[in-house]
Amino acid sequence: MKQRLHWLFGNHILQHTIFWAAHVVFYATLWGSFEENYVYTFSEELMFLPGKMAFTYFTLYFLLPRYLLPGRYSAFFLWFVGASFLTGIFQRYVSYGFLYPMFYPEWMNAPFFYWAKIVKLSVMMYPVTFVAVAIKLLKYWYVNQQAQQVLTQEKLQAELKFLKTQIHPHFLFNTLNNLYALTLKKSDKAPEMVLKLSELINYMLYECTSDEVSLSKEIKFIQNYIDVEKMRYGDKLDIELRITGEVSDRKIAPLILLPFVENCFKHGASETLQQSWVKVSIDGQPHVLIIKVENSKSPENGITTRKEGIGIQNVKRRLDLLYPEKHTLKILNGEETFLIVLTLNS
Repeated sequence: MKQRLHWLFGNHILQHTIFWAAHVVFYATLWGSFEENYVYTFSEELMFLPGKMAFTYFTLYFLLPRYLLPGRYSAFFLWFVGASFLTGIFQRYVSYGFLYPMFYPEWMNAPFFYWAKIVKLSVMMYPVTFVAVAIKLLKYWYVNQQAQQVLTQEKLQAELKFLKTQIHPHFLFNTLNNLYALTLKKSDKAPEMVLKLSELINYMLYECTSDEVSLSKEIKFIQNYIDVEKMRYGDKLDIELRITGEVSDRKIAPLILLPFVENCFKHGASETLQQSWVKVSIDGQPHVLIIKVENSKSPENGITTRKEGIGIQNVKRRLDLLYPEKHTLKILNGEETFLIVLTLNS
């Protein structure tokens, strides 16, 4: 059934045949009901049909694309009136040569160039032509809208891919800095960090190719990243990762949480000389996912305007593209803490 409908809507010849058949039946039945002479009205519609078709297709495939759509309305009007008048003369010839001899011979006494009749025959073509033009314009508008949607979607996908590629070098740069710091200290934790780093890179290269990933995998990725940071800061940093609610069956855009967590260590722990802390909580409620990322900061900094790095700017843009009108992001800069609250609605 679906294939038949697809064939029906894709067969232009059949569509045009149905359109003209419906036109003949409708008007022949309509005028025939007034005079109770269906033989004449059907014969009249069939004889006038070639002229109506010629004028309609001339309007659709010549006047419409060349004059109406480009906005050349004066030229369109002149061509339209002139073509309809010439077609009216042709319809007068059909009436005078075929229709009148068969049904109304007495009408043959009128002159051929009876201008009132010619104008009437010209105007009689307008309804079917206007209907055809309206259908064509609606189809043109629909196709144009579909094309615009495809272009918009492709543009968004290209932008998302670009934003995702920005995350990789930014993340690797920060992580390699951590590894470099350990190697300078000749720390025994360096091999373990290399192993963790390989797991992180494996996730970024092979697990993040789709638009969404399992939230549990994203959490594991964040846990690995936190483990890497623990190796760097040791006992001077307290880290808490708390998961509540249902997260096993949830989906999320890949790497959407990483910039917030990175931000904690970059602007929190690294700027604090003494003890510092980072708290990450993910709460999976039935129709909403609430993510909170909070870190301590040096009291000397106070409430200052923190310049957003490429990571935060990137994730804001990705949220706008991936969760339009389905997310809220709050950034609260306190005297001793910095808090980010992200809410994702399903």
